[in-house]
Amino acid sequence: MLLLQDGVLAFLSAVGLTTIVWATAGALLHWGGRPAIPGLLLVLPLRGEALAMEADVRELRRVQGGLPGAKIILANCGLTPDAQALAQYLTDREKNAALVSPEEIIAEI
Repeated sequence: MLLLQDGVLAFLSAVGLTTIVWATAGALLHWGGRPAIPGLLLVLPLRGEALAMEADVRELRRVQGGLPGAKIILANCGLTPDAQALAQYLTDREKNAALVSPEEIIAEI
């Protein structure tokens, strides 16, 4: 019985010590947050009707959330007028997004 009590006590001590070390390391390593990555561009080339544009932009927004300072660039590589209007609407809704022609991408870099 004494051996079982010692085993349980050792297990709980190890778990408690691991929790304290894990919490301390997490607080120290994530204290300042993620630094911004200036100049990181997430480019989405679009052509034709771009049927999956909204889903692609939604996925880029999700990725952008983990990359502070990243900018979403929708490259107009021959969009139809309706798709171009939708792309403009989507970029107007985002604060770090732009609709550009392929020639303007070089200027963004």
